[in-house]
Amino acid sequence: MMGEKKSMLCPNCRRLISNDEPLCPYCGYPNPGARWKRIFVGGAILGRLDLVTSIIMVNAFLYLLSLLLDAKGLGLSVNPMTFLSPSEKTVFLLGATGTFPIAYGRWWTLLSASYLHGGLLHIFFNMLAFKQLAPFVIEAFGPYRFAILYVWTGVAGFFLSFLAGVPFTLGASAAICGLIGTILYYGKSRGGIYGEAIYRQAMGWVVGLVIFGLFVPGINNWAHGGGVLSGVVIAFLTGYHERKQETVFIQLFGMASILLTVAALLWAVFETFWYSF
Repeated sequence: MMGEKKSMLCPNCRRLISNDEPLCPYCGYPNPGARWKRIFVGGAILGRLDLVTSIIMVNAFLYLLSLLLDAKGLGLSVNPMTFLSPSEKTVFLLGATGTFPIAYGRWWTLLSASYLHGGLLHIFFNMLAFKQLAPFVIEAFGPYRFAILYVWTGVAGFFLSFLAGVPFTLGASAAICGLIGTILYYGKSRGGIYGEAIYRQAMGWVVGLVIFGLFVPGINNWAHGGGVLSGVVIAFLTGYHERKQETVFIQLFGMASILLTVAALLWAVFETFWYSF
């Protein structure tokens, strides 16, 4: 029937509206019925994707791949921190970062290093922390802002460690520290009893990181510190749901961040197989 109206969810605020609205009556989002916005910008992609499970699966896949290609710490008597660890050659090819890889022009490793791990305990504790922190950040900031925060705080943490001269590094902890910095900003900015409780809990994580970094050898404290600081800064720049909705720019930048990361990881896997076989 000509002129028939249909209902849809606004790509920005996810509330039920008519598909011919020039502006969303709830959040003011322009031309929400445009097909390209509903498919590529709105929650049609990230809103339906379990980001937490997806990221954990990517980390697990790359860790298992690194072991299958060339594992070294297989004995039961080895140091627990290096038990079931891949070889340095393998993680170098898969995208570990630091002054050594970047000296070969491998700047893309600033993206890929967040998805690699050096041992069973390394990935276990990182994914455990990620599983605890990520759902809160997704809920408070939205999936696209979360993507920006997770990707670029990892990059910032590793870039700071590169500037500090760390030769070889990998792991999700820089990006996880970025989530901690994000929660610090959220708690302090929101204020009130709830905000202060969130802030104190995040500060507990920071104190734990400092103590852990001081007493456990081999910890990349530069990457951790860079992650926390960049988390605060990026959270301030992008805002969170209670203050403002995710804009078109934020949504596009979030998608671009994910696609750039996927491209870096695919290139790493391709390069690894190219040089290994």
